[in-house]
Amino acid sequence: MAKYIFVTGGVTSSLGKGIIAASLAKLLQARGLKVTIQKFDPYINIDPGTLNPYEHGECFVTDDGAETDLDLGHYERFLNIPTSQANNVTTGRIYQTVINKERAGDYLGKTVQVIPHITDEIKRRMLLLGNEGKYDIVITEIGGTVGDIESLPFVEAVRQLQWEMPEEDCMVVHLTLIPYLRAAKELKTKPTQHSVRMLSQEGVHPNVIVCRTEQPLNDELKKKIALFCNVKPNAVIEAMDASTIYEVPLKMLQEGLDVIVLKKLQINGYAAPELTKWRAFLDKLKYPQSKVTIGLIGKYIELQDAYKSILESFIHAGAINECKVQIVNVHSEFITDDNVKEKLKDLDGLLVAPGFGHRGVEGKIIAVKYARENQLPFFGICLGMQMAVIEFARNVLGWADAHSTEMNPTTNFPVIDLMEDQKNIETKGGTMRLGAFPCDIKQGSLAHTIYGTTHISERHRHRWEFNNKYITDFQKAGMVPSGKNPGTGLVEIVELPDHPFFIGVQYHPELKSTVENPQPIFVHFIKAAKTFSEKKESVKNPLLQSEMI
Repeated sequence: MAKYIFVTGGVTSSLGKGIIAASLAKLLQARGLKVTIQKFDPYINIDPGTLNPYEHGECFVTDDGAETDLDLGHYERFLNIPTSQANNVTTGRIYQTVINKERAGDYLGKTVQVIPHITDEIKRRMLLLGNEGKYDIVITEIGGTVGDIESLPFVEAVRQLQWEMPEEDCMVVHLTLIPYLRAAKELKTKPTQHSVRMLSQEGVHPNVIVCRTEQPLNDELKKKIALFCNVKPNAVIEAMDASTIYEVPLKMLQEGLDVIVLKKLQINGYAAPELTKWRAFLDKLKYPQSKVTIGLIGKYIELQDAYKSILESFIHAGAINECKVQIVNVHSEFITDDNVKEKLKDLDGLLVAPGFGHRGVEGKIIAVKYARENQLPFFGICLGMQMAVIEFARNVLGWADAHSTEMNPTTNFPVIDLMEDQKNIETKGGTMRLGAFPCDIKQGSLAHTIYGTTHISERHRHRWEFNNKYITDFQKAGMVPSGKNPGTGLVEIVELPDHPFFIGVQYHPELKSTVENPQPIFVHFIKAAKTFSEKKESVKNPLLQSEMI
């Protein structure tokens, strides 16, 4: 039987419940336990697929095609195992299931209520992964903040499970904030006391309190928190701000969070944590040998969570190259022919990010042209790949009107067009081409060099595709479709062989990058950026050039 850990949050949102959950899972996994994490979100959307990135950050897609919360990306990056549809549940999905059952007559005429029907469905979902028999421990992150109206059914479900299960099979970790008042030069515990009291009033009693803080907690403060919050002093865990999220597991190890959990759950005979690879990754991350500057061309750059997986993939790829990757955010809406050189001249590589809609598209096309003409390493993802195709059609093939039918339905050269199976779809939620699909790679291509194989599988989230009607024209002009779906012929990868590094992919490679397995395209992209940077420096410094020779 699996054991269950519930992670709740108090005082404020964005404290990092997902990182704490992933860090604890990593430590338990490093001791030889089989662990998974799931996220329960209190919003009424069925999933985040229809949410604007400004609202909710990126939408993380799993192999089985689930559009999920971005915290699932953290889970995968830390644990190096895939998540699925079952790992993310929203209030909307819970209510949808219950209402469908009611319409089908499953409740036999009973009045359908929050308790027990909604809470029963929440509990069923909470126990689903544990009932598969694949995991020793299931960690459940409860979204939102204790006290939120929308979170109450989830908290009530946790209360019921605490009551129903043996004490050694279930525990609660509460993440809270200890604010530092600079004027008083003092850490304040009162918000945490109120947060725990509020949780206790709902019948849920935390076993461990993790305290986010800017200043270290002394023993006296820990004892005070323990006394007022009814936990043991060693169960008050300091979570100081870290320079990188990948340090958090080691900080939690120092605080003994995993040992407290193992004792509470009565798991005996566990091994010492094996974190050799993790520490090696951190050493490379902290002590890089070189530096590159990458331009991230996007339309949601005001909110970094909109490109979370891309940014983390750069961290993974930078570490393996022993290179610090400095990201320069460039808003595509403000790129013009007149200012593109000024905005991009100091870059060592250019990534054009995914997105939807016409806003900022022309700026992305201008940026792609600059990268192509100036031999700047280029990497386009999803819409970024489509922009590369449109730019090539306009400026190499000479089709000035070339575009995607997403932005211009009446273009004479629809080089990017709506997929055939998408044309009759009217509803928006969960109807895109979603999840993992195979791709066959052309031997001898850049993509083949990158992946080292001719068969790959990557995750997708799109409706528009390369229009194969024009594939011969592109090939004759020098753009190679080096990756295709074996079943449909959909072009997955395009590249320019006469360019130092120019590749666009229809899929989202950033979704599969982890600490232990950095995504290959990102790794080779950073490597190409390093080469570009070194050549720039050699031109500036002839002595350096002679040394390199």
